[in-house]
Amino acid sequence: MRLEKTTAVLKLARALASNWEGMTLDEMADFIGAGRRTAERMRDVVEDVFGVLDHIDDGRKRRFRLAARGLDRFVTTPTIDELTELENAARALETAQAPDRAAHLHSLRDKIGASLRTDERRVLSRNVEDQIRAEAFACQVGPRPMSDPSVLSSLREALLAGRVVRFNYGGDDGEPPRWRKVVPYGLLFGPRYYLVASVKSRPGPVLFRLDMIHDAKATEEPGAPPDDFNLKAYAERSFGVFQEDPEDVELRFAPSAARDARTYLFHPTQTFAYEADGSLTVRFHAGGVKQIAYHLMTWGPAVTIVAPPTLQDEMCEQVEALHAHYVASQPSAGSKRRPSTRNSSKSSSRKVPITSVKGS
Repeated sequence: MRLEKTTAVLKLARALASNWEGMTLDEMADFIGAGRRTAERMRDVVEDVFGVLDHIDDGRKRRFRLAARGLDRFVTTPTIDELTELENAARALETAQAPDRAAHLHSLRDKIGASLRTDERRVLSRNVEDQIRAEAFACQVGPRPMSDPSVLSSLREALLAGRVVRFNYGGDDGEPPRWRKVVPYGLLFGPRYYLVASVKSRPGPVLFRLDMIHDAKATEEPGAPPDDFNLKAYAERSFGVFQEDPEDVELRFAPSAARDARTYLFHPTQTFAYEADGSLTVRFHAGGVKQIAYHLMTWGPAVTIVAPPTLQDEMCEQVEALHAHYVASQPSAGSKRRPSTRNSSKSSSRKVPITSVKGS
């Protein structure tokens, strides 16, 4: 058996041991990225090496599970890369001003370390420290996703228990906070953190900023999202966070920006197509024209909005408002202005995100 297949068998064994519900053959096939017949053969290899798998019938499909005691230490001992990525994930949360979430990863790191033998812990710790010193995170500009750790804990408790949650909301704009009673659907993490929930006065899900939630408490009243609600699908409807009816978006990036644009994730549904002149067309299906326009503003004239008209109009309004603002803020005619150091006779050579207005 080639090394790649051996590695795949070990990964499958770990997955079968770590999943308490077990895995169906179809799930095994998805996990290893192969067909069902290959999954059957690899399952048999796992049984030959680690012992007979537990069979669990859920009434529809048979699931398989490996008792964790069947795994040797060489299978379960973490690697340097795995521990480094765990530490990096914690540092990324700290850089994003989310120390409470980073603390959970640090706790996990410590528990993993405590489970290792002394010699394993000493070697891995030294190598991970050396690797971490060679890696760092650039400062990310944007809103700080501040939230009260106790609020996040209460919301997670309510979500896991399927309970209605009550909290004070708002109060930072001069208005007193208001009590809200909602059915929690899930949490969205991004530049800011949001609770997705339903309220009696609204027909669909509503977003609540976690930094504006105070004194959250899970009640004894049952409350869970509808069976057909999918948080991932809900999040993918929009560009960013705020929900609107999705539209087909088409953007054309100039040849000078095509290479950089090709590396961007604009939306999970995006597709790319290079044009004959070297430009890049990006298409995706999403709502949130204001947020899309905000982002495209960073690309300057390197991108043209081809569709939809609503996005073209939004960009025009933003550009006109920005232009009007700076025209109004110019010094009076009698005062001297500092000369611009920008060479307007040459096009900008920036390769970083720059936007445009109406497409052709």
